[in-house]
Amino acid sequence: MKSFTGKVALVTGASRGIGAATARAFGAAGASVVLVSRSADALAAVAADIERAGGAALTVPADLASAEAAEGMVAAALDRFGRLDVAVNSAAAHGSRPTPLASIDVDEWDRTIAVSLRGVFLSLRAEIAAMVAGGGGAIVNVASTTGFEAVAGLAPYVAAKHALIGLTKTAALDHAADGVRVNALAPGPTHTESLERAGEAARSRVAASLPVHRLGTPDEVAAAALWLCGDQAAFVTGTTLVVDGGLLAGQPPFGSGW
Repeated sequence: MKSFTGKVALVTGASRGIGAATARAFGAAGASVVLVSRSADALAAVAADIERAGGAALTVPADLASAEAAEGMVAAALDRFGRLDVAVNSAAAHGSRPTPLASIDVDEWDRTIAVSLRGVFLSLRAEIAAMVAGGGGAIVNVASTTGFEAVAGLAPYVAAKHALIGLTKTAALDHAADGVRVNALAPGPTHTESLERAGEAARSRVAASLPVHRLGTPDEVAAAALWLCGDQAAFVTGTTLVVDGGLLAGQPPFGSGW
């Protein structure tokens, strides 16, 4: 269904994983798609997929830790397509391998927060201004289940994702009367490049820990993003939709072999 025909969707972190799947999904649903990431070559490959399927795509290589870059990506969308209806902020820095907090390098902390939190704030500020001027829109911030439940060794990422959920709520409250809806997604373990690199044994262990006994897919998270941005979710703002195979629902009985 071409439910986004005539609309313009901007997706950050669109070069791979959930961001790339989301960009392709919006293209398939009829939207003109603005793809943003630091990797120009990877962006071009995703844009080519969209165009081969008959869609329209614009690539904007950018480092969203910069206010000028965030403003520039929105300006590029308006210049090419004349409007901005939807944005999905998926760009994030995952940090290095798990490290106890007292051993985390300060530069690593700063880099993760700069992309995963400050970058989303800068993106929101530019996106919301364009949407208010255009009469409204819908935004989804890609958080994580680590925004609800911490994971040892991932302090910068966990802190950024907790804060991102709060930022989403505040943005929703600030701009609901302007016709701009702001929600978040909290994906659980998803089969993206990072888990692919971890190897089959690691993926099997993670999958076995989930109630559904499998990993999520980027396409499943993308489908949730499209729903939140669509007309069927018109009364939904300021919420975080968890897409995690039951991870946060609870745990099996103590001593159970389930």
